[in-house]
Amino acid sequence: MTELRHLPDQVTRYVFERKVRFADIDSYGHVNNVRFLDYLEDARVSMLWERPRDDAGRRQDLVVARHEIDYRRPLTFRTDPVRVEVWVTELSRVRFTLAYEIRDDETLYVEARTVMVAYDAAAARPRRLDEDELAFLRKYSVAS
Repeated sequence: MTELRHLPDQVTRYVFERKVRFADIDSYGHVNNVRFLDYLEDARVSMLWERPRDDAGRRQDLVVARHEIDYRRPLTFRTDPVRVEVWVTELSRVRFTLAYEIRDDETLYVEARTVMVAYDAAAARPRRLDEDELAFLRKYSVAS
């Protein structure tokens, strides 16, 4: 289930619920560090491409330019999903930065950032974000 979440004195966050799968668990009994990239990708794809369209904007080609992950606590196998909360911290005409928290009500497991670049696949080069894309990203942005 996905939802929008607005926290007092904070920006609206896109929230994606992610089940912890048995295949995510490594020999130490917690989610493997590489698997967290899957969690980020699942939330990002849901936010940018799969979510119901309640706006006229459409997301075009985007590529990942950079990931940063800070692991805060081990996440072990569980039946309840964790939340991947996503918002925009930097926004320009060609690129934007997504911030994430992977958490539940009590624990913050991961903080992460992804730099995304608007991309023209046919020309194989960066492109400018269009006005619809910028308007969509501003809904989740701390940087207008």
